[in-house]
Amino acid sequence: MKLFRSDKTIMERAWDLQHSIEARQKRIGKGKYGRVLKMARKPTDDEYTKTSKITALGILLLGGLGFLIYLLATQVAPWIAEALGLIQ
Repeated sequence: MKLFRSDKTIMERAWDLQHSIEARQKRIGKGKYGRVLKMARKPTDDEYTKTSKITALGILLLGGLGFLIYLLATQVAPWIAEALGLIQ
């Protein structure tokens, strides 16, 4: 049985796809990130907890810094400009 514009049957196309997937899988350990992938492992519960806490702390610190900048821009800057006589 032939497909629309191809000379290959469905089975031949399936085998070609299978061979290309297998060839790609063989190349995974080679290249830039092969060493990293070989050394990678699932983190322990303790490592995961510490990483989550550090990430949450970083998000809170950046959010606090952003809020502080917002307050300075909306509250303090107009007050300073008014004291200097730049705005009436």
